[in-house]
Amino acid sequence: MEKVVSKDGTELAYDTYGSGPVLVLVAGGFTDRSRYVEDATALSATFTVVNYDRRGRGDSGDTLPYAVEREWEDLDAVRTATGARFACAYSSGSMVLLQAGLPFEKQAIMEPPFRVDGAPPAPERYLERLQEFVAAGNPGGAAELFMVEAVGQPKEVVDQIRQTPMWAGLEAIAHTLVYDALQLGDSSVPVELLASVDVPTLGLYSNASPEWLRRSVQEAVGALPQGTVQGHDGTFHTLPSATLARVLSDYFLTA
Repeated sequence: MEKVVSKDGTELAYDTYGSGPVLVLVAGGFTDRSRYVEDATALSATFTVVNYDRRGRGDSGDTLPYAVEREWEDLDAVRTATGARFACAYSSGSMVLLQAGLPFEKQAIMEPPFRVDGAPPAPERYLERLQEFVAAGNPGGAAELFMVEAVGQPKEVVDQIRQTPMWAGLEAIAHTLVYDALQLGDSSVPVELLASVDVPTLGLYSNASPEWLRRSVQEAVGALPQGTVQGHDGTFHTLPSATLARVLSDYFLTA
């Protein structure tokens, strides 16, 4: 594990894998860098992969008060320290990458969850309720709100997860659900922002994801000046590590 210090003094932890051009992974919501070890390992055959903990997660710090701009600075600090040429962002982490506006040579986004036509309605007062749970010292409430109402997991499944050792780890990063909600804003496709992103960008989706989520990627890519979209066989909101490694190698390293 290595660390870099962001502009506001926050320490950010990261691991590196492999050798070659440097690729940084930007985590999605409700995950830390442990979630991406398999992807990083597969990608390490071609790239030096930088897998970092976004602030408030894992071994990274969490200087308060939070502002979305701090995470853009965090990504820039990681990019600068490691010499990253490429970036791949997952789910809501895509908004960190897109809003940061950093001079990557190419970048990829994996299923940003913009709520397009056909998407299930957003939970009522979602951000406010997350903030209320966190302020009340109830991270489990925030975690359940996300898992049941935002993702759509059955409550009985979440109740079962509460009884497992993994629940403590989820509670430890539940406050960062607020951070991702702030990054996403109203969760609509940010057409004006995307039109200003002058970096070749690959939008990826799993063929097993719901139609609205696949359409989210397609609409986002359609607003990008240099956007390309690809769908591949996978599972819900996830592509196999071997597929991701092949696709990113082809995209990033082909002129």
